[in-house]
Amino acid sequence: MGNVKLGVNIDHIATLRQARKETNPDTVEAARVALSAGAEMIVMHLRHDRRHVQESDIERVRRGVKCFLHLEMAATEEMEKIALKLRPDSVCIVPEAANEVTTQGGLKLSGKTAGFEKIIKNISSKGIEVSLFVDPEPQDIRTAYKMGADTIELCTKIYGESWGRKNQAKELEKLQLASYLVKELNMSLHAGHGLDYYNVVPISRIEGMECLNIGFSIISRAVFVGLKGAVSEMKTLIS
Repeated sequence: MGNVKLGVNIDHIATLRQARKETNPDTVEAARVALSAGAEMIVMHLRHDRRHVQESDIERVRRGVKCFLHLEMAATEEMEKIALKLRPDSVCIVPEAANEVTTQGGLKLSGKTAGFEKIIKNISSKGIEVSLFVDPEPQDIRTAYKMGADTIELCTKIYGESWGRKNQAKELEKLQLASYLVKELNMSLHAGHGLDYYNVVPISRIEGMECLNIGFSIISRAVFVGLKGAVSEMKTLIS
């Protein structure tokens, strides 16, 4: 323990702003506050429907904040072009469905490798790290490795939704076994989705874990204690 990095997803700062289509709360200010409170990475998901983060948010954070910027995006030609234009430090390719409230699980990689490989190659060629958001399944992890991804981000959705020690322990074991495979393949290991102040500690203790990407629970907590306090509390838990 002690070396797990925290990526703070600031999408829902933009969600609040988009409710009024105004300029506040400002994503640039949010990024700066998160970094000042201990975050090592700023995470932003540019969705096809632009429900929260806009391309201009990423441009402004890239230009105005000295940080490691991590872009979550679907595997589409449109998003590939944006990534190559904005040059984040890293990209995570995630699944995206039209009517989902939030991401429903990891990428389903079987039968789609050609399209993924092209995008991964094009983005990697510009010096941008590429991760794939996958469930803790050996086949998906191996496929991601073969396609040229640098990093695996394990989807912790089922773990986050599990009730009771027995169910939670079962999902935690799956994630730990998956992490062994990730490290065996010499890939970087991240995790995220549905992590909060009550369930994050066991994930942070998984052997080989390097970074946790957390958004909704931190922004929700920030309503009551402020963003700096919310980020600081999460950083303390995983350190």
